[in-house]
Amino acid sequence: MAPTLLILLWATGILQVDLLPDKKLVLLPPVNFTIEVAGLSQALLRWEPNPDQEGRNVKLGYHVKISAPQEEDYETRSTESKRVTILHKGFSASVQTILWTDPSLPASSWVSADLEAPAGSPGTSVVNLTCTTNTAANNYTHLRPYQVSLHCTWLVGKEAPEDTQYFLYYRYGSQTEECQEYSKDTLKRNIACWFPRTFINSKGRDSLAVYVNGSSKHAVIKPFDQLFALHAIDRVNPPVNITAQIEGTSLSIQWEKPVSAFPMHCFDYEVKIYNTRKGYVQTEKMTTNAFTSIIDDISKYSIQVRAAVRSVCRAMGLWSEWSQPIYVEDSKVE
Repeated sequence: MAPTLLILLWATGILQVDLLPDKKLVLLPPVNFTIEVAGLSQALLRWEPNPDQEGRNVKLGYHVKISAPQEEDYETRSTESKRVTILHKGFSASVQTILWTDPSLPASSWVSADLEAPAGSPGTSVVNLTCTTNTAANNYTHLRPYQVSLHCTWLVGKEAPEDTQYFLYYRYGSQTEECQEYSKDTLKRNIACWFPRTFINSKGRDSLAVYVNGSSKHAVIKPFDQLFALHAIDRVNPPVNITAQIEGTSLSIQWEKPVSAFPMHCFDYEVKIYNTRKGYVQTEKMTTNAFTSIIDDISKYSIQVRAAVRSVCRAMGLWSEWSQPIYVEDSKVE
């Protein structure tokens, strides 16, 4: 048994040595590195392994560095990479070959590629682009019980000629749409856009890409794109069906969650109680849809509630508007 065991150990040792990378292995840079536009605010990076690379059985990886429009650094085993980023400032990146199984081996030299910024005269692109989303009940289909609207506004570039006309597009996931409903300024230039229905998933975590280009007979209008996190621009609806009653010294308030694709447990609430006789305001935050306050004053009360999506369901965003006030008074008030 002992000789057999020694032979097995010896054979295993040879196999492990064969799998180890040759310390004399020289890594060669990738070839045919290109960057192209894959969609609104999407860049596709592609490259190929160097055909002269020795050691075909070793596991190669790649170290990617993006230098513009913002710095990013990551490693991958794939030979292509799609990045979601603004592109109106151009895009620049570099890639080198690494040994995936042994980071101590020196990496190859870098190869670089650029995506030029789109043409256009300075100062002609839109400025102060802002967008908001809102969720409403969808009465047209049971498959998507909620629909998301999108509203965007912007200012005309300071150097844009008077005949400039702007056009807005958005992309969410793989879907892209062009605006059909614009608002105009006194020179009939588009300065706002309204999408009553979109492909946006109100519970989604993908970034919303918005792109605005333009045309003029007197200048080349520079396009502009911007990425929005949905939680940061979503206008949550106020809670609904708010009721209140006074029993003895207790003021009890109840409500239902906002019209939203998020379930009940995803909301924080804030209640505002205004004592009209004393001019005193009490505010309370909670995670339930009911609140009871002890009162010791005969008065009339104004009650409002607002909501925000909790961080357990999505990154914290904006509070809703306050609900319309409802009024309740002690039966002893004359």
